[in-house]
Amino acid sequence: MTVIRSNRQLVEQIHYNFLFRWFLGMALDEKIWDHSSFSKNSERLIGSEVAAVFLSRILDQAKRKRLLSQEHFTVDGTLIEAWASIKSFKPKDPQDGPPSAGGKNDSVDFKGKKLSNETHGSDTDPDARLYRKGKTKEAKLCYQGHTLMENRNGLIIKTAVTPATGTGEREAAKRMIQKLPRTSKRITLGADKGYDTKDFVKDLRELNVTPHVAQNNSNRRSAIDGRTTSLLGYTISQRIRKRIEEGFGWMKTVGRLRKTMYRGVEKIAMQLDLHAVAYNLVRMANLGLGTT
Repeated sequence: MTVIRSNRQLVEQIHYNFLFRWFLGMALDEKIWDHSSFSKNSERLIGSEVAAVFLSRILDQAKRKRLLSQEHFTVDGTLIEAWASIKSFKPKDPQDGPPSAGGKNDSVDFKGKKLSNETHGSDTDPDARLYRKGKTKEAKLCYQGHTLMENRNGLIIKTAVTPATGTGEREAAKRMIQKLPRTSKRITLGADKGYDTKDFVKDLRELNVTPHVAQNNSNRRSAIDGRTTSLLGYTISQRIRKRIEEGFGWMKTVGRLRKTMYRGVEKIAMQLDLHAVAYNLVRMANLGLGTT
């Protein structure tokens, strides 16, 4: 697989790769634009709704083919490693900085230093936050990517990108579910144990959403009781919700989203939308139901 790491490399590929010209509908002798023009046009798209509209158009096609569920959904989040070194994570107060050996790529000694998002920030990517996925995991500068999946065929219908925080997944889930078109039927939302909190479950019920959240009974009481877990729909949601990981897996391996090459929430949000479009197209093709 050819990895395109810059606009300059993309323009070089278009110059001599016939497949790129074919995809763009360009003749073999047609002049290629300068890479700087491509960069300027790309910047104009950042912060616009182009990627979101593109995703919406693909979903419209899926809707016409009756591929989308209107009542049953799943939500989850994943970490996207930022394009910033841990060396860039410096104290907001310069006087508290760790000792440095000097030089262009100087070594930094963090031993004995407590790193906190409250007192430190990345000077390379200010939106990135230091986050540890688990107690045994290494802390990295990250973002959180969130997707909302419909349960009929596992297509991604909403995305969001937030700074990495302990409450980011639940906050993004509420925002995405609020953007869904309202129906006369009560909708369900599947999620893993990380969403099993009293406040989140309460907020969903106030939105007329049945929380099909996995119970977290580890030294605590789950916010999901027998009134929900006894339902057949809950069992089905718990089985289907794991399919959302297929989307993240595809985007992180095939789409190379594991570590983004963009900086800032806006750019990465656009990137996630485009990855969702690509994944949906692949998913629809695998279902043998393509687009028109």
